[in-house]
Amino acid sequence: MEWDSVPWLLILPVLIIQLLLVVVALIDLLRVKNTNGSKWMWAIIIILISIIGPVIYFIVGRRNE
Repeated sequence: MEWDSVPWLLILPVLIIQLLLVVVALIDLLRVKNTNGSKWMWAIIIILISIIGPVIYFIVGRRNE
């Protein structure tokens, strides 16, 4: 596979969005006191499950008090 044939203009925005979601979710995870489940579990989910991990954290993991 040659790197010149990769459509970077299509892939780059997705990579930037993924990186931003992961960073914002991890910062929120560190700031919030209570979550639905343990914080280390959510950190693993956020980091390893690509774009869907941070979205799942914001929908399910945060505890609204």
